[in-house]
Amino acid sequence: MERYDPQVIEPKWQQRWEETGIYRAVRDPSLPKFYFLTMFPYPSGDLHMGHWFAMAPSDAVARYLRMKGYNVLFPIGFDAFGLPAENAAIKHNTHPKTWTYANIERMRRQLRSMGASFDWTREVITCEPEYYKWNQWFFIQFYKRGLAYRKRSAVDFCPKCNTTLAREQVVSQDGERVCERCGTPVIKKELEQWFLRITAYADELLDHSRLDWPERVCTMQKNWIGRSEGAEIVFPTEGEDSIVVFTTRPDTLFGATFVVLAPEHPLVPKLTAPERRAEVEAYIHEAQRRTEIERLSLEREKTGVFIGAYARHPLTEERLPIWISDYVLMEYGTGAVMGVPAHDQRDFEFATKFNLPIRVVIAPPGWQGEPLSAAYEGPGTMVNSGPFDGLPSEEGKKAVVAELERRGLGRPAVSYRLRDWCISRQRYWGTPIPIIYCPKCGTVPVPEDQLPVMLPETVNVLPTGESPLKYLEEFVRTTCPQCGGPAERETDTMDTFVDSSWYQYRYLSPHKDDAPWDEEEARYWLPVDLYTGGVEHATMHLLYTRFWTKVLRDMGMVWFDEPMIRLRNQGVILGEDREKMSKSRGNVVAPDELVERYGADTVRAYLMFGFRWDVGGPWSSTGIEGVHRWLNRVWNLVLEPAAAAGEPTPEQVAELRRRTHRTIKRVSQDLEDFEFNTAIAALMEFTNYLQEAKATPVAGHEAWQEAIRTLLLLLAPFTPHLAEELWERLGYPYSVHQQPWPQWDEALARADTITLVIQINGRVRDRVEVPASITEEEARRIALDRANVRRHLGDRQPQRIIYVPGRLINIVVE
Repeated sequence: MERYDPQVIEPKWQQRWEETGIYRAVRDPSLPKFYFLTMFPYPSGDLHMGHWFAMAPSDAVARYLRMKGYNVLFPIGFDAFGLPAENAAIKHNTHPKTWTYANIERMRRQLRSMGASFDWTREVITCEPEYYKWNQWFFIQFYKRGLAYRKRSAVDFCPKCNTTLAREQVVSQDGERVCERCGTPVIKKELEQWFLRITAYADELLDHSRLDWPERVCTMQKNWIGRSEGAEIVFPTEGEDSIVVFTTRPDTLFGATFVVLAPEHPLVPKLTAPERRAEVEAYIHEAQRRTEIERLSLEREKTGVFIGAYARHPLTEERLPIWISDYVLMEYGTGAVMGVPAHDQRDFEFATKFNLPIRVVIAPPGWQGEPLSAAYEGPGTMVNSGPFDGLPSEEGKKAVVAELERRGLGRPAVSYRLRDWCISRQRYWGTPIPIIYCPKCGTVPVPEDQLPVMLPETVNVLPTGESPLKYLEEFVRTTCPQCGGPAERETDTMDTFVDSSWYQYRYLSPHKDDAPWDEEEARYWLPVDLYTGGVEHATMHLLYTRFWTKVLRDMGMVWFDEPMIRLRNQGVILGEDREKMSKSRGNVVAPDELVERYGADTVRAYLMFGFRWDVGGPWSSTGIEGVHRWLNRVWNLVLEPAAAAGEPTPEQVAELRRRTHRTIKRVSQDLEDFEFNTAIAALMEFTNYLQEAKATPVAGHEAWQEAIRTLLLLLAPFTPHLAEELWERLGYPYSVHQQPWPQWDEALARADTITLVIQINGRVRDRVEVPASITEEEARRIALDRANVRRHLGDRQPQRIIYVPGRLINIVVE
């Protein structure tokens, strides 16, 4: 019999699928639509295992949904602008576009080798003018609505390379923030930059009630937005200026004994006394070299400098010294805090170090007037607070704010940790910002009929990373569209997160020139039904695309509030050493090599079987060998003639049908729940059962043909090439992927016993037949008593045990 040869089978079917266009999504009002989107890749050069782990299981679900009768849109494209292309251009002395398109071509081939059912006719490439034209058009619409604005803001700057640095270009070296390219200590520099007013939608972005998203992502976004209710309080200085602080605890106002400004606060230079200036400037320089994480660290000793100025307490007129300290950030609140050391631990540590007064104004339980050994941050009764003594702290908050309002020195306020989105990048490889600066007319948007503002290609990318656009006279020099006089273009380009904030809409009509998308396509396909990708995008891309969609709604361009109804996140595949894959560690597993050795179906099936999709785990070379052997067994099972003769017993036929329908049910439910590992485990068990049954007379019964046909249909989403080849060899019509998904009979699928899958840290370690009515307590006992489980646990104790009734038990250990 001919052996299983994926190197022959897989290219054959990939070509056939492409020629027949079976994955092209066309509007069909007679079918329910399903827009399934997986995060598009950055063209870094090669698909890595992370791409495969995100995309292959997503593709399995897309295939399953088509077989379930949905009209599925499953597009792909490339997030093609960005810093790595510039770095590669410098390193290899090439143009970013040349490097990018060479990578795109290579990754297209690799994506096709995966056997994914993408609709390639809808491909988008974000560095194409036909795409970034609409980035510019949206920017102008945001500008007209007051949602795009320009202001001075601090950026990381390398004085040697003479360029601003993106966050990922600043690295830590010997406790200092340095430029990744040259190792020079990074400084902060004030530049005019463009922002999008995402804070205008902060409260809406806190509402996840319309979303079926992982709770983890929703929590991360809520924490990132950081809504706090409290008060803004004005502390007059002894000059003409006032310091505004935000606090959630106005009830502690009488405990304020000093004021602390962020080193970057704009009032610092103005308020600093001449004799303190040298020390203050030295401290500011040091503070700017520290990361935000370092500055906020609870373990780090507090530092600071008195600036030689004083503020007045708004209610007592007490003279309060003004300090600067790096534990206060400009990005939080107002960049100023009132120091209440008795009731804030950071202030307590600061006051203790610098011998500042610590005044208790909220009495801790049982407090008798003794000094505190740590800040008391809880509620209580107000003391040492003048007319407010005796008030419960919650009541006191309102009373203090009311008095501040009466005096014109405070008001109730809501503060957000979220800051407006800075989209300016002083880089080359990105979307030019469509703004013109005219000495007479000021800031003028480029007229829409002059879009796109083309990114010039005849540039030399400077070895320092500095943008060449500002030195390109033919780009910078232009005429004002209002007065016709000489003017200059903006030379900043847009943050690449702009590209990915709306790409799901461009897939609807990627080449449309007179609108960002076709309205009829939008009415049929939108919104996105399911989105898959990494949780690392929770607080940037996933927040930005929600913001973008809400603006589009307010512009009347879409009719819904959220861009993606459902979101599912994959975990991370580690090296065999349980460390993150990296070239420096030598633990990278290259998908291309595995495809060449085992075939794409084996790689797909192993990624779905060997790991819980939402968790991931360490790669196993022996694990993929086992999956490859299973697919060979499937090949032989289907194609080798059965040797047994005779008539099967009614019990044999009934058991075969029961097993078939139980497998349909298990695989179907697991695909719905993204439980790929247990779905494939069910298919492996079914394969083993069929191998045994093949030696009996039941292999000659029509129930056997039903079982084999069902096996191929169930395999189709996971191993699409193998299923298609076997389907054809059995004489069925093309294509297996256009067949209806099998339905189970509940009466047949109901089992007296179940196979309990036992996992340790998400990896299958054992299976055992147990009564279908088993309790969680019994399942735990049986699992922990299994010899194979005890062997894998060794001396480790379970941290927790997750039980999925009727299906699996997962033992979590360190």
